[in-house]
Amino acid sequence: MKVYVPLDSAAKALGADAVAEAIRTEARSRGVEVEIVRNGSRGMIWLEPLVEVERDGVRHGYGPLLPSEAAAVFDTDHKKALGPVEDLDWMKRQTRLTFARCGVVDPLSLDDYEAHGGLAGLRRALEMSGETIVDEVKASGLRGRGGAGFPTGIKWDTVRLAHADRKYIVCNADEGDSGTFADRMIMEGDPFTLIEGMAIAGIAVGATKGYLYTRSEYPDAIAVMEAAIRVARARGVLGVDVLGSGKVFDMEVRVGAGAYVCGEETSLLNSLEGKRGVVRAKPPLPALEGAFGKPTVVNNVISLATVPVIFEKGAAHYASFGLGRSKGTMPIQIAGNVARGGLFETAFGMPLGDLVNEIGGGTRSGRPVKAVQVGGPLGAYMPVEKFDTPFGYEEFDGQGGLIGHAGVVVFDDTADMLKMARFAMEFCAIESCGKCTPCRIGARRGVETIDRIARGDGAAVELLTDLCETMKDGSLCALGGFTPYPVMSALQAFPEEFGGMKEAAE
Repeated sequence: MKVYVPLDSAAKALGADAVAEAIRTEARSRGVEVEIVRNGSRGMIWLEPLVEVERDGVRHGYGPLLPSEAAAVFDTDHKKALGPVEDLDWMKRQTRLTFARCGVVDPLSLDDYEAHGGLAGLRRALEMSGETIVDEVKASGLRGRGGAGFPTGIKWDTVRLAHADRKYIVCNADEGDSGTFADRMIMEGDPFTLIEGMAIAGIAVGATKGYLYTRSEYPDAIAVMEAAIRVARARGVLGVDVLGSGKVFDMEVRVGAGAYVCGEETSLLNSLEGKRGVVRAKPPLPALEGAFGKPTVVNNVISLATVPVIFEKGAAHYASFGLGRSKGTMPIQIAGNVARGGLFETAFGMPLGDLVNEIGGGTRSGRPVKAVQVGGPLGAYMPVEKFDTPFGYEEFDGQGGLIGHAGVVVFDDTADMLKMARFAMEFCAIESCGKCTPCRIGARRGVETIDRIARGDGAAVELLTDLCETMKDGSLCALGGFTPYPVMSALQAFPEEFGGMKEAAE
């Protein structure tokens, strides 16, 4: 009897370890031999711990399961029985490309990974030149999945064409945005896809060393990634002879202290080098002078984890999904005051309202949705009036928003939008690296100005608007530059909560 119990951090926080032990105990009492596989999460967090039992090749779900309900897995008609997991509406409505294996495979079994299509992309890439690898990535339309959506192929090509005695691949796994957990889920549930993606990137641009930079708050992800790297190295996926090709690529994990600003690529590179996590001025770009002064590809986890599927199935297949210039799929993380929170991977183009109301099921409180914040703590608040906006980079930009890491945090009608705007400024003030004045000083003045508005000083709305313009145009990085998004979107969509000063807000 094969039983799958997630080792994902969210599932463990909800009692998965205790459930796994309870199932072992129950099996012993029944004299039944059970193989328990600790898999990743399927992304249905409201059903965690989601236990799956394999019967005749079909995995049947039970959840959310309590340790006291361990006997349920031996009973097909238990009240927690969900039927075949793949037939659940949440799963059937997705287009799983990047997350196709997450929650399906044993994260540390390379054989299991290969049985589900793993390493096919790397083997294909090893037969190609660096130029043709980069051309394939360009043709796929893959864009950065952690920030502004910069075309991945162009970044790779810049590093490929740079002349240097050494080049690096750096994976930005410093996932610090509120309501985001896709990076963690991949690292914990399908680490080999990230290793494979980094190896393909290294071969494409001529880099022989890679670094996975993540935060100390992710102990489980760190442990799984380090174990997976050891397995990959022992099996020849990493090292001086990648899959017998004669190509060299190896990697290691570097752990940061959890500063939010280290999610910005130049701050990350400083921290990676053992320096203070402070933003660097550009130019030079990291693609030309990055880690240790050498040409460096810096990509997000999801960007790199998507590369293997592009090479396994072809660029044209990947580019056939999506909307406009937003090609492929996006793992959207739904969180906050929502009935069904979790990770939902779908092609770009689904209206925001469908994600919140149909997929997420509306608010957990049962009250009306007031707004959602998309893109982390620096993302704009999208009111219900903008829920017809298709999920795409240009489409969100046209509505004054940004996709960022695709975290969608839901708020009901009790949310105080003035307080939410103040939180954005306060967050920036606390997390600022202090390098540039608009961010370091502007955020503090922003908190003070919003406090003036809260005390009834309507004239301060114009001052807040001017301050936001200065921060947006003058900050060195996205921390100060994007803080105006939540502030101004709250001000423009809910002017009555700022003293009704709509004209000043516009």
